[in-house]
Amino acid sequence: MEQVCLDINGKKIQVSVEKNWNLLFVLREVLGLTGAKCGCSTGDCGACKVIIDGKAVNSCLMLARNMEGKKIETIEGLSDGTALHPIQQAFIDAGAVQCGYCTPGMVMSAKALLDQNPNPTEEEIRNNGISNNLCRCTGYVKIVEAIQLAAKRMAEAKAGVQKEEN
Repeated sequence: MEQVCLDINGKKIQVSVEKNWNLLFVLREVLGLTGAKCGCSTGDCGACKVIIDGKAVNSCLMLARNMEGKKIETIEGLSDGTALHPIQQAFIDAGAVQCGYCTPGMVMSAKALLDQNPNPTEEEIRNNGISNNLCRCTGYVKIVEAIQLAAKRMAEAKAGVQKEEN
């Protein structure tokens, strides 16, 4: 076992890890952050998606011991108490949550996309945002609509804040 300090959702956490443990295992089994799901363990489904240093990545492919010094965001870090992040709320409002298994990964992919591109086209959402996320319950239409809704609401909120500052 070796000690690593992980920066998860803005908190520094000391954890003992085996050299072969992936980040998904540490998040779920060691730290109890069960939002990221294990769907394939090969990086093909996106159910384990987290954001590392601003990029959406499959946590099943990342060794936990290599994450020291990186900023890790999980689905658990998005909400503010009981107030959901606008992306989470948009997924609910657009009916993009069905069985829910892929939803945390989809939300994290959407957040990484919207952090980089606040007003993506449908093509950018599909090809740059969620192309590495599989959902067996939908045809992705409601997921794309949810991301578009979130982008709109986040832009309106930002415009409102800027208006108040002037």
